[in-house]
Amino acid sequence: MNILAVDSAALTASVAVMKDGVSIYENNVTVALTHSETLMPMIDEALKSTNLTPSGIDVYAVSQGPGSFTGVRMGVSTIKALAYAADKKTFGVNTLLALAYNVYSVCPYNIAPIMDARRGEVYNAIYSFKNGETQELAAPRALPVENLCEEINEKTLFIGDGVAPYKEKIASLCGENAIFAPPALQLEKASSVALAAHLANETQFVTPQALEVIYLRKSQAERERENALAKASSAPAGA
Repeated sequence: MNILAVDSAALTASVAVMKDGVSIYENNVTVALTHSETLMPMIDEALKSTNLTPSGIDVYAVSQGPGSFTGVRMGVSTIKALAYAADKKTFGVNTLLALAYNVYSVCPYNIAPIMDARRGEVYNAIYSFKNGETQELAAPRALPVENLCEEINEKTLFIGDGVAPYKEKIASLCGENAIFAPPALQLEKASSVALAAHLANETQFVTPQALEVIYLRKSQAERERENALAKASSAPAGA
């Protein structure tokens, strides 16, 4: 099975191709360009480098959030369009679970992916890989780092772009229970998205129309609009 995977949920744009469980191509780009500038050229290069056509891809996979609202929408929209044009199925994986797959089968500890959600919070979930099975110990959520650390009572590997800004605080609050993935494993990788698709049951593959994004909280624009409406409704008549 040929899988083309994309991850653009955060700063890194990543494209990978997996064939029968083996990653045969991956390109990760973290530069000062928007995903709208980099993603399609990267996908085109991936297909050319692997001598595949869009119709030769069996499943189009994508990280469907959480993450940057713009980045998530870009990745999901691109995969939906490619799969629709090629009449293929799609597969969406939570960005946090995809991050955990960066260390699939090699980490004996619980895994806590963290993504910087701004406003003093991180996107987080907690997973473990035991006996070949993925276990979700804490469902994806947005919460302050302090609240997350209150839950850590055993050795846990922290991974993701939230490690850099919060490493010192996590180390202070969690002590010896906090282990940090090396920098090379901390960013989103499309090969991990492809791995998730490879390990998934085919009943989890959906049509392009059914593929959705995952937002754990409202966008800034939505919050500002709600605040403006709340202020307008509470203002005295004629004010």
